[in-house]
Amino acid sequence: MLAFRFVATLRERRADPVERIGTPEQLRAWLIANELGSADMPASESLLRDARALREAIHRAGTAMAAGGVPDPVDEDLLNRWTARHRARLILTGGQAKWHLPETDSTRAARAVVALDTVATLGGHGEGVIKRCEQRTCGGLFVDTSRGRRRRWCSTATCGNKVKKANLKATRDGTEPGLTGG
Repeated sequence: MLAFRFVATLRERRADPVERIGTPEQLRAWLIANELGSADMPASESLLRDARALREAIHRAGTAMAAGGVPDPVDEDLLNRWTARHRARLILTGGQAKWHLPETDSTRAARAVVALDTVATLGGHGEGVIKRCEQRTCGGLFVDTSRGRRRRWCSTATCGNKVKKANLKATRDGTEPGLTGG
């Protein structure tokens, strides 16, 4: 999910947050890595502020839904305003669907694509359940599509591994496991 990958640009939300788009150039790099940009796309502090505001609205809306609620109307409005700015086209290239961004205002168009993905993910099509990572320092979001809907972490390779290692250490030390919980 593109939307939740974007939310993950702020890691360790429940501990000492780690910002992965701290500069306009890092935002551009993230967009390029996610096939939503090019090296010549504009990057500025203003665009970065807008991107972070979008990211946090996505996080709040997803967190609300993971808790069984609905997004705050202010966050819904922000997401809907971003989707209205959408001017990108989905094209088929080499058998793969890719976003083609307009040459003018490509950075805003890229963020509109993230908002579109958010609306599709949160609005859902019965593909899974939105959840918040149970690793105590993370707080990341994911869509649980597992058969029993019992997935607990945004990533087994990172957060799941941290919890399992902590639980193993606690078992060896005879103490209570400490990295899970919400």
